[in-house]
Amino acid sequence: MTWTSNAEIYLSYNVEQEVEEHGASDKVVMENILSNNDFSEGLHLWHPNGCHGFVAVEGSGYHHGIRPHSGSNYAVLTRRTHNWQGLEQDITEKVTVGTEYIVAAHVRVHGELNEPVGIQATLKLEGDGSSTNYQSVARISASKDCWEKLEGSFELKTLPRRLVFYIEGPPPGVDLLIDSVTISYKKTERAASKLVSGTENIISNYDFSEGLHLWNPICCHAYVASQWSGFLDGIRGSSGENYAVVSKRTESWQGLEQDITDKVSAGTAYAVSAYVRVDGNIHTKVEVKATLRLHNTDDSTHYSPVGSLLASKEKWEKMEGSFCLTNMPKRVVFYLEGPPAGVDLIIDSVNVTCSGYQQLKEVKVPSGVDTIVKNPHFDEGLNNWSGRGCNICRHELTAYGNVKPLNGSYFASATGRVHNWNGIQQDITGRVQRKVLYEISSAVRIFGSANDTEVCVTLWVQEYGRERYVSLAKNPASDKQWTHLKGKFLLHAPFSKAVIFVEGPPAGIDILVDGLVLSPARKLHAAPRPRIENVSYGANVIHNSAFSHGLSGWSPMGSCRLSIHTESPHMLSAILKDPSAKQHIRGSYILATNRTDVWMGPSQLITDKLRLHTTYRVSAWVRAGSGGHGRYHVNVCLAVDHQWVNGGQVEADGDQWYELKGAFKLEKKPSKVTAYVQGPPPGVDLRVMGFQIYAVDRKARFEYLKEKTDKVRKRDVILKFQGSDAANLFGSSIKIQQTENSFPFGSCIGRSNIENEDLADFFMKNFNWAVFENELKWYWTEAEQGRLNYKDSDELLEFCRKHNIQVRGHCLFWEVEDSVQPWIRSLHGHHLMAAIQNRLQSLLSRYKGQFKHHDVNNEMLHGSFYQDRLGNDIRAHMFREAHKLDPSAVLFVNDYNVEDRCDSKSTPEKLIEQIVDLQERGAPVGGIGLQGHITHPVGDIICDSLDKLSILGLPIWITELDVTAENEHIRADDLEVYLREAFAHPSVEGIILWGFWELFMFREHAHLVDVDGTINEAGKRYIALKQEWLTSITGNVDHHGELKFRGYHGSYTVEVATPSGKVTRSFVVDKDNAVQVVTLNI
Repeated sequence: MTWTSNAEIYLSYNVEQEVEEHGASDKVVMENILSNNDFSEGLHLWHPNGCHGFVAVEGSGYHHGIRPHSGSNYAVLTRRTHNWQGLEQDITEKVTVGTEYIVAAHVRVHGELNEPVGIQATLKLEGDGSSTNYQSVARISASKDCWEKLEGSFELKTLPRRLVFYIEGPPPGVDLLIDSVTISYKKTERAASKLVSGTENIISNYDFSEGLHLWNPICCHAYVASQWSGFLDGIRGSSGENYAVVSKRTESWQGLEQDITDKVSAGTAYAVSAYVRVDGNIHTKVEVKATLRLHNTDDSTHYSPVGSLLASKEKWEKMEGSFCLTNMPKRVVFYLEGPPAGVDLIIDSVNVTCSGYQQLKEVKVPSGVDTIVKNPHFDEGLNNWSGRGCNICRHELTAYGNVKPLNGSYFASATGRVHNWNGIQQDITGRVQRKVLYEISSAVRIFGSANDTEVCVTLWVQEYGRERYVSLAKNPASDKQWTHLKGKFLLHAPFSKAVIFVEGPPAGIDILVDGLVLSPARKLHAAPRPRIENVSYGANVIHNSAFSHGLSGWSPMGSCRLSIHTESPHMLSAILKDPSAKQHIRGSYILATNRTDVWMGPSQLITDKLRLHTTYRVSAWVRAGSGGHGRYHVNVCLAVDHQWVNGGQVEADGDQWYELKGAFKLEKKPSKVTAYVQGPPPGVDLRVMGFQIYAVDRKARFEYLKEKTDKVRKRDVILKFQGSDAANLFGSSIKIQQTENSFPFGSCIGRSNIENEDLADFFMKNFNWAVFENELKWYWTEAEQGRLNYKDSDELLEFCRKHNIQVRGHCLFWEVEDSVQPWIRSLHGHHLMAAIQNRLQSLLSRYKGQFKHHDVNNEMLHGSFYQDRLGNDIRAHMFREAHKLDPSAVLFVNDYNVEDRCDSKSTPEKLIEQIVDLQERGAPVGGIGLQGHITHPVGDIICDSLDKLSILGLPIWITELDVTAENEHIRADDLEVYLREAFAHPSVEGIILWGFWELFMFREHAHLVDVDGTINEAGKRYIALKQEWLTSITGNVDHHGELKFRGYHGSYTVEVATPSGKVTRSFVVDKDNAVQVVTLNI
């Protein structure tokens, strides 16, 4: 879908009238201030208020056949649980005080109701602090039979901090339909020939003789002092008998404003003057400024300085300036601002006059200029910025400890910080939209600490019924140089407020910020499939790997010494049992001695032998030598232009040879690649035999996997037809179509992202299982002791229940200490044990029978938080207690790096050892969860790991699958490797992806769907594989009245052409090895 620029959208009522003013003819039109009023751009700039919303269009089908009142689109609000839920748009920047606005909309309802119901238009007025008022604008009774016109009007006496227009009203469960919404006001369009007098002051009530009529204080207090009411501290006016006092100012940008939109024109030069002074607890002069605020037709806002001077409290000063608009914006506001917070601004006699006669010509304001973060480089002081629980200040050049700005002339500091969340912030409500990808960039540094510390840019979002913190960018920062922060984000759910802020360092450390820019991200074109040529699959790139030519091609990494030796036959016997080893093991090995560091070992330069985007399998047999008495981590490494790449790991001792497996892939052309073996501590010798690195021929293995899949995932079926027409069916044509494969394919989801209608739609179409990314974890449901939060998990569970999605529970506990919330880490002994028991009782009694699986204690191969504090039996205790409380749920272990051999901490052998120990302690372990966060999948390595784990007889689930590659074609290839391997293995009973939508992923470059909803090559490959694993057959009934076929397990429809016509029936192919006979009555 192509969006139309807001700058190109306008709507005028056909109400026009001619008025005579100053001898010229002016046209009055009704201009609509609402963007996307007819929903031609979907819900762009509209937000469903706590419910679900979409736009019904002719192409995708109207809601229950209801046609629009006008045009071809209308909005539908469904899943409404409260009468206040409806559709809203922020109109803060589009309204002015004292203007009458006319509201009109066509509405109707749909649902189970027998009488008309009330629909109303409402304004939500958010003031300073937490005050919120509601103003009814229009109300009408609507039915489900026809469209009704909702009409009303409003006029604001004061301008709130934020103004939201929305339509609401029907009872819960009733759908609200909205078509063609307008909020219009009378606008005078000047004739092109109009002449403007050079002496005319365009400021109304310029001398405050009418009080503050047509003036508006900006987020502060103002009044008019006069001889009659009493002057401020005896200060008399500069001229006349009145002046304005602006007080209770908490920000420098607060002052007094007047809308001059209809009084200025593009191409005309205007002179500005005003008499100003200040009052308060100050002893020096302070800056006072005149500024224009320009509201453009694309909803952006620009600020244009007009004039400034240093004012004192001793006397009046005349401020002068000028401006000329090159383009005519939608709204022009003139205002006076500047003094520091707490200082009163005093104003007398404001004049804005044009310098002569000019032709009035309107020019479009260019769109696309970034104004989401206002005053991003602090050129306008600290306008629009505030401290988040601390002080902030702007600095110039070397005014702060000899720190110079990185760009421009200014930077800001956040000081007096007593919490890590203290920093500098800006409210960007109304300037960011949901379902839009944004890029963030900033430069930061710290002051007050010699140690680097992490600085973060964070977005606080107030969603309906919840608040959320979104990490946008983070990096370690120092006090020596500026550090760049860059990131991207997208908001899925409707929200009422958004604040961006910089935070992170501990209390007492200042944060310095040199600019913070936020802008919509540019759509990047996907890279084409890379050309991979001249790859010799299976050929070893390691020269002289059997050491037939001594040390030719080999060199020591570091100062160690290399020598060639022959292994004794009895030590080789175990290796040679492996058929593949016989091809490249000749009995010789290389020995590395005199090792003084862990990275020392045998190495070989292989730069010119590697091809980009090609997966290479690593294999070697390793054994520790003299100097050691335990088991050590040994791994193959690749030094790629001085960067370390892991090629596989294993634990080895000196008693026997151990096979090391792994893989890698290069995505950027290197200048130098060295492969080497390292690992044991200094002083321990290292032996290496049969070292291989070779390119993997995936396509050859795919053919083998297709045959394997046919045996594992299909079943022979006989369809037997009976009934009155059965005797006449011989030769009749039959079409069999599988509608769903019963194998579980799922994904993780989150509470906020299911509010994205496009994401939710893709999920429901392509997955039949779900797991919650965070919402069931202990740190989410009980971040603070005793304060339980099951709201998010309740709503996710209801979403899955409504759409017939089965759910895994992840996770009851997490053994890695970094993932344990602080209040749990502070507990010990029986206090910690009591907390564990409360957690089990609370969650499992609440959700008993609702989760098919539970990951009991996540990642026990990588952490030992509970075991270290409560003993070896605590893990089994968690399983035993969980089974007592929810006996229907299958209880899983769940860990990562088990299947790819890149981590010696988590091998299949270690996971088997862990499960057996749990079972011996009475833990009812019911399943094995392999997370599947993999980067370089190699089919036979994955299969070997699955084969080893299968010995336990437990179902294996891939629980958190993602593969990462920057090129989406390579990502698709890698994903296919893992999916085919898992789907073909008889012990694998389900596959869960750890996300699919860009920016809602655990790892970057792992998504299947781009942020704008485009299905990329990885997503297309996933869908194609799922389609491949559906059976579609055409055939004919044989003379026995039967049709035989072999098909995937799952649901089917069959269409039979009988003498009486076509007949359709449904049936299910169950998982079993025996032939399934299905009898169908025709």
